[in-house]
Amino acid sequence: MTQSTNAAVTAKYEAWLNDPLIDAATKEELRGIAGDEKEVTDRFYRDLEFGTGGLRGVMGAGTNRLNAYTVGKATQGLANWLLAGAKEGGEAPSVVIAHDSRNNSPEFALDAALVLAGNGVTTYLFKALRPTPQLSFAVRSLNASSGIVITASHNPPEYNGYKAYGADGCQLIPEEAEQVIAAIGRIAGFDEVKTLSREEAEAKGLLRWLGDEADQQFIDTVVAQSLNAELIQSEIGEKISVVFTPLHGTGNMPVREVLKKVGFKNVHIVPEQEQPDGYFSTVKSPNPEEREAFTLAIKLAQQVDADIIIGTDPDADRMGAVVKNNDGEYVVLTGNQSGALMVHYVLSQLKERGQLPDNGVVIKTIVTSELGADIARSFGVAVENTLTGFKYIGEKMTSYEQTGEHSFLFGYEESYGYLTGTYARDKDAIVAALLIAEAAAYYSSQGKTLYDVLLELYAEFGFYLEGLESRTLKGFDGVQKIGAIMDDWRLNPPTEIGGVKVTQVLDYGKGHDGLRPENVLKYLREDGSWFCLRPSGTEPKIKVYFAVKGESKESAAAALETLKASVMERVDRSE
Repeated sequence: MTQSTNAAVTAKYEAWLNDPLIDAATKEELRGIAGDEKEVTDRFYRDLEFGTGGLRGVMGAGTNRLNAYTVGKATQGLANWLLAGAKEGGEAPSVVIAHDSRNNSPEFALDAALVLAGNGVTTYLFKALRPTPQLSFAVRSLNASSGIVITASHNPPEYNGYKAYGADGCQLIPEEAEQVIAAIGRIAGFDEVKTLSREEAEAKGLLRWLGDEADQQFIDTVVAQSLNAELIQSEIGEKISVVFTPLHGTGNMPVREVLKKVGFKNVHIVPEQEQPDGYFSTVKSPNPEEREAFTLAIKLAQQVDADIIIGTDPDADRMGAVVKNNDGEYVVLTGNQSGALMVHYVLSQLKERGQLPDNGVVIKTIVTSELGADIARSFGVAVENTLTGFKYIGEKMTSYEQTGEHSFLFGYEESYGYLTGTYARDKDAIVAALLIAEAAAYYSSQGKTLYDVLLELYAEFGFYLEGLESRTLKGFDGVQKIGAIMDDWRLNPPTEIGGVKVTQVLDYGKGHDGLRPENVLKYLREDGSWFCLRPSGTEPKIKVYFAVKGESKESAAAALETLKASVMERVDRSE
C-alpha cells in the first residue's frame, strides 16, 4: 500500500469517528478496530461501487461496508439523479422498494424510503419481505421512475446489498449506474442526506405501503405464464411429487401460491428452511447452485419419493432443480441444464399450439452454454448473447418491445437465472419454479423424467458440459491480485491450453460483437471448447468458466477436467 493510500484511508476513518451525524454504536465499532491497519484499510480504502448486482458488501461500519450511512448516501445520489432527470411540469419521481430476509434488510429498506421522502420522492414500500422479480414487476405496473431491492442474493449471511432499477423495471445499465455513482460522489458529507421521520413521510403521502392487491397482481401474472395448466389440473397434478425449499428466503409464499393455483397438489415444503432466517442457519450458503444447500430437501424427497426438488435463493431470483437420474439418485441440475430443458419445453409447447412467433428470440449470456442456443435455433428461433448480468437481458427485452424486431420468449444465465414473459425485467425464480415443475409433469405424462429428456437433448445436439472455478481474493490486496491475473492473461494470451490450440481471443474490455466494454476475456479452442475469465461484479472473486462438447458423457468429462487443470494452474501462478 502506498503512503498516499494509507493517508487517505486514515483520513476517512477519522472523519467517521469525528462526524457528529454518525451514531455512538457505529463509532464504538470503529474504535474496536483501531490499530488494525488491515481491517481499517479494508473498510475505508474505497466506497462500495455498483457492479453487475448493484451495491453489495459486508455489513458493518465504513465506506466499504453496507450500513445505514452508505445506504442513505446511495439513496440521496439516486434521488438527486431522479430529480435532475424529471421533466419540468411533469409528474414527480416515484420509487418502489422491496427487501429480502437478510439481517438489516427491513431497516435498510425503510432508511432508503425515508431519504427519498426527504427529497419529495413518493415511495412505495412492501410491508414485508418480497421477491426481487416482484419489485421489477411492481416498478412497471405502478409506472414508477425507479426501484430498489435490499438483498445480497445468495451471498453468505454477513453480506447485504442494494440493487437499483430504472423505469422499465430493469437494473440500472452501466450508463445510468455511472450517473448515479457520479451523483453519489458529489455528496460531500452525510449532512447532505435529507430524510424524514416515518410519521411525517406517511402523513405527507410520500411513504405508501403495498399490500395484498400488489401481491395478487404479481401472482396472477406469473400463473398466466403456464403452458399446461389444463394438464396439471388433471390427475397428473396430484401424481407429480414436488419438494420445495425457499432456503429461508422470500420464495416461500409466492412459489407455493403459484404452484397451487396452476394445479400442483402434491407439494412438500422443507420445514427447517420454510421460515425467513437472516443467518441461513441450516446451510453454509443459501445458494441453489450448490448441492449442499439441498441436503435437507433431498432427505425429504427420499421420504416422499419426490419427482423433482426446487430451491430458490433468498431474494427468489435464482432457481435450482434436483431430479432423479436413471439409477434413482437425486442429481442437481446445472443452470445450463435447467435452462436448456426450459428452452426446449417452452419452445416445443409454443410450436405445438401454433403460437411460436416468426421473430422469436432467446437471450443468454456469453458465459452460458451453447446447448440452449442450439435447441432454440432448431426451432427457428433467433439467439442473442449479452454480457453477464440479467440487466443486459432486460435491456434487450425493452429494446425489442419498443422496436418490434423480436418477440422475447426466454432469457437465462448459467448462474440459475431465468425468465419467460415480459412482465418483469429481471430473472424470476417464481416463474422458473413453475416452468420446471410443469415440464416435469408434462414429460411424466409421456412416461419420461426430466433426466430422460436431458439425455435425449444430449443425444441430438451433443454432450455439452460446463464448469466454473473461482478464487476468492478479499480486501485491497485481493483487488490487486485479481487485476494482476487479468493483466497477465490479457498481455500474454496463450497459444495453446491443455495441448489444444487457442484459435481466438475475445477481449471484451475493448468491446466485442456490439457489446459494451467489460473486463472479460474469452478464449476459443480448436476443438470447439472455450474458457472465460471474469472478475465478479458482486463478490471478491475472479471466476473462470469452462465449456466443452463431447460425443459422450465420459469424453466430455475428461476433456473438461483437462481444460480446468491447465487453466487454473496458470491462474494460480498469475496471482
